[in-house]
Amino acid sequence: MFQRMKHPPSHALSRWLRQVGAFQVLDGLGDALDDTAVFIVDADQEVLFWSSGAERLLGWTPDQVIGQHCLKANRCQQCVRTCGVREYSRVNDMPLTLYREDGAPVRVRKSARAFQGADGAFLGAIEVLQPDRSLAPSETPALSDPGEDFHGLRSADPAMRQVFQVVRNVAETDATILVRGESGTGKELIAQAIHQESNRQDRPFFSVNCAALGGNLLESELFGYVEGAFPGAKRPREGLLKRADGGVLFLDEVAELPLELQAKLLDLIEQRRYVPLGGSDPVEVDLRIIAATHTSLRQAVRAGRFREDLMYRLRVVPLFLPPLRDRRADIELLLWEFISRHNERGPRRIVEVQPEAMRALLDHHWPGNVRELQNVVQYAFAVGRGPQLRLAELPPEFREEEGGSTAPPLDEGARIRWALAQSNGHVGKAADLLNMSRPTFWRRRKKLGI
Repeated sequence: MFQRMKHPPSHALSRWLRQVGAFQVLDGLGDALDDTAVFIVDADQEVLFWSSGAERLLGWTPDQVIGQHCLKANRCQQCVRTCGVREYSRVNDMPLTLYREDGAPVRVRKSARAFQGADGAFLGAIEVLQPDRSLAPSETPALSDPGEDFHGLRSADPAMRQVFQVVRNVAETDATILVRGESGTGKELIAQAIHQESNRQDRPFFSVNCAALGGNLLESELFGYVEGAFPGAKRPREGLLKRADGGVLFLDEVAELPLELQAKLLDLIEQRRYVPLGGSDPVEVDLRIIAATHTSLRQAVRAGRFREDLMYRLRVVPLFLPPLRDRRADIELLLWEFISRHNERGPRRIVEVQPEAMRALLDHHWPGNVRELQNVVQYAFAVGRGPQLRLAELPPEFREEEGGSTAPPLDEGARIRWALAQSNGHVGKAADLLNMSRPTFWRRRKKLGI
């Protein structure tokens, strides 16, 4: 039962709605709002109604979206993090950037109202999207190729577009996938895209960073444990393998997985079952494994740090994400994407980039890739003012590069030495230069003996 209306309809209105039909009224309202999208979702956020205005604004026909999750229809990056209406019951005039069926960005203002049952459970919502005319179209320059938006990854680069197509193809299977790419290239976003494109999209997606946890903690996190498995294990706990049953488990930095756990992971992949820590009875699971690494697993195998049989099991389908420095067309494309997001939040709005600043951005080595570019834009909005992004508003390393400082080299050991030299030995600053956390920087430095 829906919540009681603040102003119940009159008897005449109720009679008229029965006579005309609620769907016809809703359809007529959506059609009358010519350039406004009106749609309704149920408790699972699957689209039940899609107005003709929604089709005109976003390019999707009702046949394409009805019965689908609303994120597949509106391709809203912000909504992946938080829906808003589900959490707060009401959204008023929220600025968003969506992407049309053809990949073109659309700025809208979202208003929505949720409906709840007597027990407070979310039953669905009606949402209204209006074109955002607060930003003049000229604020974002017309790019020769607006690129393709793919589950939060946007690129005009042919190699990246090929990755997108491979993801669409392999998502239809249960093949194990190994994603290779530098830090900040979007490996977890690719894993999420595979999940969203697959028939497991309505099942769980869990992610774990194998480099962030010690061996014992990682084992209990993945496999769970039974009561009494170790001191302090007073009750059993399910691991991520069980919680991800039916869905996808993403193993980031899989090259850091301890050898003893590599054997257990191999058994899991081959037999589709595992034994919890301290247990004796196997637990069967149906899940898809996606792994990622920023280093070569073949080199790890040669160094004796990784099992060769597990490497072949993980890389049935290898995917390589090119670094941002090899995608020069994407630098300007993503720069304006991130500027537009900050423009929506205000109060500063950038409408042009100083030529010297653009040259510095295009010439930069981008060791932190797309994540670093996001941070650079955030830095510029924080320290600068006015409608132009200037060279002086970029982080200090950009001005040093303008003065002849060398870009960081490709080899990881040399990159760490470069970052330490640039930061005068300050570990925190060196980690920031490479867009790493301090623990990750420390571990890699220790491993390389620097």
